[in-house]
Amino acid sequence: QVQLVESGGGLVQAGGSLRLSCAASGSMFNINAMGWYRQAPGKQRELVAAITSGGSTNYADSVKGRFTIARDNAKNTLYLQMNSLKPEDTAVYYCNAVIVFPRPLRDQELWGQGTLVTVSS
Repeated sequence: QVQLVESGGGLVQAGGSLRLSCAASGSMFNINAMGWYRQAPGKQRELVAAITSGGSTNYADSVKGRFTIARDNAKNTLYLQMNSLKPEDTAVYYCNAVIVFPRPLRDQELWGQGTLVTVSS
């Protein structure tokens, strides 16, 4: 069984920076794509950034140029570096990953528990 554990959320002033981490624990698996989603109260969940197993990245227009997604495959860890934060970035951020198990061959989509990011003006 694989679990995703998130950390790094908190309160920060507008213009500040924060780094989120998502660590996958377990064995006998490979991680395909990974991504960060966020959801503000009363709003739809949206994809913030995604990264493939090969390192290709994709960002929402609202965060492009400010956020950077990265992964450390040796540590099975995903990161989101958030710079120039705005109050509009306030949301619960969720880590997402597609896990592939070889025996038997199957995949599973996993979600982290969420970490709250609050940006004050």
